[in-house]
Amino acid sequence: MNSSPTQPDTEVAARLRVALGRLNRQLLQRQSEASFAQLSALFVIEKWGPIRIGDLAQREKVAAPSMTRTLSGLVAAGWVQREPDPDDGRSFMVTLTPGGETLITKVRKQRTAALVQGMERLTGAQLEALQAAVPVLEQLADEVEPKQRLS
Repeated sequence: MNSSPTQPDTEVAARLRVALGRLNRQLLQRQSEASFAQLSALFVIEKWGPIRIGDLAQREKVAAPSMTRTLSGLVAAGWVQREPDPDDGRSFMVTLTPGGETLITKVRKQRTAALVQGMERLTGAQLEALQAAVPVLEQLADEVEPKQRLS
């Protein structure tokens, strides 16, 4: 379908979705000491912590027993700690440890370095186009509702 530059094009949207999905998968598959589930939980704890285990499970869209298993590995590795919930003695709050913060920083640096390595193979014009696209992609990310799933 041919559309004007001021109107969304479904073919371009589909290509963008596929390209961003592939890029994201490639970055997520980079080697790490933690599993995908553990890293995902760590990023959520960083953003929303201290957080109850049930709230963390809900944000990660997993069952509480699955999150409890994930957290057991994170605690054993020294990346998070559990503390009693001051408002509910039956529950725990989860927070990052300095080791967890270090791991998150390391993973972000590795993923950024991988992107930089790929960008080094681009031409000057491609780099300029990519630079110009970043604010637009950031705006688009802000405008796509979090509950909306793109498939």
